[in-house]
Amino acid sequence: MSATIEEKQYRLDGLKWCAVVLLIAGAVYGNYYFSVESLFYRVVAMVVVGLGVAFVAVNTRKGVAFKSLLHGAYTEARRVVWPTRQDRNQTTLMVVAVVLVMSLILWGLDTLFGWLASMVIS
Repeated sequence: MSATIEEKQYRLDGLKWCAVVLLIAGAVYGNYYFSVESLFYRVVAMVVVGLGVAFVAVNTRKGVAFKSLLHGAYTEARRVVWPTRQDRNQTTLMVVAVVLVMSLILWGLDTLFGWLASMVIS
């Protein structure tokens, strides 16, 4: 049994990335050129250009890999078991208590060493 895996061909990726760069540059220049127009129209134009850029970019090899990465990250985020409210509150209070105790210890050591240094110097 021979299994052949067909790999999707990504043709003209360089041209697609050039189109992405040109669309973004055109959007920036258009936003500057039409700066006297209403902000709403400029935002709508930028959103439309952004959707076009995203569509072109997703159809490249790197775009598909990025989309796959986002899908995997979403899947992993759904597996996370979040702590309960009681666990969160207890952990927060423990962190605050440890920080307060350590700050008091460090303050005491700083005061002690400062006093010792002043005794040696004078």
